[in-house]
Amino acid sequence: MPKKQEIHIGNRVCDFLKKEGRSKKWLAEQVGVSSSSLVRTLQHPSMNTHLLLRISKTLKHNFFEIFTKELHDCT
Repeated sequence: MPKKQEIHIGNRVCDFLKKEGRSKKWLAEQVGVSSSSLVRTLQHPSMNTHLLLRISKTLKHNFFEIFTKELHDCT
């Protein structure tokens, strides 16, 4: 069975921002972190769940759903 590709949540957030016409700087201001900190975080495939929750609320998009779908695909 082939190994599933790792979910890179930072890329998913960046893709969503682009689709919505929002900048990383705007998102950083909304969630209360520096732009440089957010950029570094989005470069990694994982992130702190508290930050992901703040991002999800700010963008009104449930990024946790990506992981839930992955769990359901495994069963």
